[in-house]
Amino acid sequence: MTEERAEALALQILTYVLADPKQISRFLALTGSDPQDLRNIASSREMQLATLEFLLSDEGLLLAFCQENGIDPALIAPAHQLLAGPIDD
Repeated sequence: MTEERAEALALQILTYVLADPKQISRFLALTGSDPQDLRNIASSREMQLATLEFLLSDEGLLLAFCQENGIDPALIAPAHQLLAGPIDD
């Protein structure tokens, strides 16, 4: 997993979430995002992490996204870890 692939995956997930009105409301509520600002912040590291965390928090959504997009669900957590950076002890 490269950083570029992790970023692209986060954007792909965001697009998937935004295509579902039920998920949009939940995503915006959980992230505290403003629908009008999403376009401007979609590529920010914070939004990428929030998007990956959102997907990881809902196994059903995770599996549906991965199945629809032909992605191994085991790739999502490593993508999040890569974008989150090293954990300081």
